[in-house]
Amino acid sequence: MNNKQILFLLLFSLAAVWSGFAQQKVSILGDSYSTFGGYMTPETNLCWYNGPDGGKKDNDVKTVEQTWWHQLIQEHGLQLEINNSYSGSTVCHTGYRKEDYSDRSFITRIHRLGTPDILLVFGGTNDSWAKSPVGEFQYGGWSKQDLYSFRPAFSYLMHSLRELYPATLIINLTNSELSPEVTESMEAICRYYGITNIRLKDVEKQHGHPSIKGMKSIAGQVWEVIRQEQQ
Repeated sequence: MNNKQILFLLLFSLAAVWSGFAQQKVSILGDSYSTFGGYMTPETNLCWYNGPDGGKKDNDVKTVEQTWWHQLIQEHGLQLEINNSYSGSTVCHTGYRKEDYSDRSFITRIHRLGTPDILLVFGGTNDSWAKSPVGEFQYGGWSKQDLYSFRPAFSYLMHSLRELYPATLIINLTNSELSPEVTESMEAICRYYGITNIRLKDVEKQHGHPSIKGMKSIAGQVWEVIRQEQQ
């Protein structure tokens, strides 16, 4: 085999590897931080960015290209499968003012995420802000009532996602500035299920939500972990 043939095979192999990576599909299960009106599935999900829930708030994110997930996908040759994010949603069934959020909770939406290669879960913020019941650590035998508390619900979420998407790289994102109970619980539960957890830092926010600078920071931190996981 001459040098030209070797070079051709090398370039062909690299192209094949890049092509396979470029076609990777990403789905998102999130809350307001991952919304942008017109890009959600289902389209009836309440949106904070470019939506009635946050359209008049003081935040400089005005285009979908400025969101963390769009930056991540566009800059690294990924493909958006489904973004099932819902503004104000909690992981557990208990929402603000102790209202029943079982119609929008993360654990209600787990079956509507497509067939992703990478699944990014970004919740817990509203559980912290709404002061949803924390509950006890529980890794099985969940009743419906158990799922109205954060720890059992987050465990159920991680367990169910592992079962539903066994071939998918699942990564959990933990927002900065949450209550210690929520932050540490997410860390412990992800460790129990062997799921990578990113504890975000240096996320600039305006009106409680990532600014353009904050979105860029999130995208960079998430990509670094994806890159490491796929080495």
